[in-house]
Amino acid sequence: MMPSKALLEPTDAGLYCAAGDFHVDPWRPVPRAVVTHAHADHACWGCGKYLTSYDGRTVLRARVGETAEIETLPYGETLDIRGVRVSFHPAGHILGSSQVRVEHRGEVWVASGDYKTEPDLTCASFEPVRCHTFISESTFGLPIYRWQPQEAVFDEVLGWWRSNQEAGKASLVMAYALGKSQRILAGLAAKGDLPGPIYTHGAVEVMTRAYRAAGVALPATTYAGDAEKKTDWSRALIVAPPSVQGTPWLRRFGPISTGFASGWMRIRGPRRRKSVDRGFVLSDHVDWPSLLAAIDATGAERVLLTHGYTSVVARWLQEQGKDAGILATRYTGERDDASEPEGPVLGANSDALNLAFSEERPAEESTA
Repeated sequence: MMPSKALLEPTDAGLYCAAGDFHVDPWRPVPRAVVTHAHADHACWGCGKYLTSYDGRTVLRARVGETAEIETLPYGETLDIRGVRVSFHPAGHILGSSQVRVEHRGEVWVASGDYKTEPDLTCASFEPVRCHTFISESTFGLPIYRWQPQEAVFDEVLGWWRSNQEAGKASLVMAYALGKSQRILAGLAAKGDLPGPIYTHGAVEVMTRAYRAAGVALPATTYAGDAEKKTDWSRALIVAPPSVQGTPWLRRFGPISTGFASGWMRIRGPRRRKSVDRGFVLSDHVDWPSLLAAIDATGAERVLLTHGYTSVVARWLQEQGKDAGILATRYTGERDDASEPEGPVLGANSDALNLAFSEERPAEESTA
């Protein structure tokens, strides 16, 4: 249940701080938006003013346009907005992603945005922030979602790329254009010499250039539209957003093997629906154990869940004696992490919930 004087409360435009007269991650244009990160379900185009982390300035600019009024704040520094102290703290999700700390009259709330606790070469690592109330995402809030180390995933991608070369096929990996694609590029480059050239879809290339402009080291890439007509695609890795699947854009590459990088690839159903040759389980969100550990590290007296399996996580926390509830949000546009639906709303006695908690991992994915 929301407290009577909530620092952040849901409105038809997003989370609103009445004391400071600003919105956090609004989904409609508002006069002042405090933005956790530049994914489209958190950064709305057309706001009067934006405030985001300094690290996130280039990617937010690429999202909302050159004419948008964007103010930035380095991680850990505080800005007073009508008596409300606002600061950004690393969320580890993508470049510039932040948790927003809001303090007013001794009360501290933290809105997490999206986050992961595994280190990422392309962004600052997650830092827990102590608070009274923690608003946490729960995108992968089921016990079945447990990630293997990312180095193993990058090894899988490299092995798949090399095997496709031997078979005379181009390698197309689909990943979200902002964040996931750049993480894959950096992760592969960290493994050493790459087996071939890397080409990108235009949407990926725009964000890759924004990362480079922010000082993130990434391997060389070529916009696929600029490739020579006689390019030997069988040597190449092509990085593109999921929207290219089944479109004429793919025809230029000839024989091709398709892969999909997403946390949703952990489950057999989404893997089948995507109809790809390989699914790589790589997410920019916390898995189940990391979610619970991150929540615990805040020391929060109250936890409000948003985005994903909110009822599951709230119930679990309540059973552990915590004050937990659901913060209703509404968004109908583009989602990150491969634009996969967040999952059904599951009741306490749902058969689907019981299945999700008990489904066995495929033998080849066991990390025991």
